[in-house]
Amino acid sequence: MKKLLLITLILATAFTSHAQLNPVTWTFTAVKVADKTYEIHLKATIQNKWHLYSQKQPADAIIDPTEFVINPNPLFTLEGKVKEVGKMEVMKDASLGISAHQYSNTVDFVQKIKLKGKVKTNFSGTVEYQTCDDKKCLPPKKVNFSVPLN
Repeated sequence: MKKLLLITLILATAFTSHAQLNPVTWTFTAVKVADKTYEIHLKATIQNKWHLYSQKQPADAIIDPTEFVINPNPLFTLEGKVKEVGKMEVMKDASLGISAHQYSNTVDFVQKIKLKGKVKTNFSGTVEYQTCDDKKCLPPKKVNFSVPLN
């Protein structure tokens, strides 16, 4: 009975610590760059030894790229696509025959928008991403965001 209880406790601890593992912290801000024009900064801070993946991956990549879904809003227009600002690394694993475009430490994803008038609104959506270290990859995760525009 004691062995069964000990095994259950060990498994519960392992699942709990894995479920709480979150090597990426996100911050979402807006910077006014001109009249009615904003840059939305979707910044990822990545824990040491972990990687976050670029939106664009090579053909032989097996991980999920970072993806932003922006909620439609009739009060602004998107100016181009979400750009990545950071030091992109190219990872190649010859033994597995795969590669990936990834970031360590930080990466700032920037979306430029233009308001259609002098209004207050929000820029909102979700980011879905995957993180890996040298030994394992975590399942993809979704984070909702909402950035006020004043």
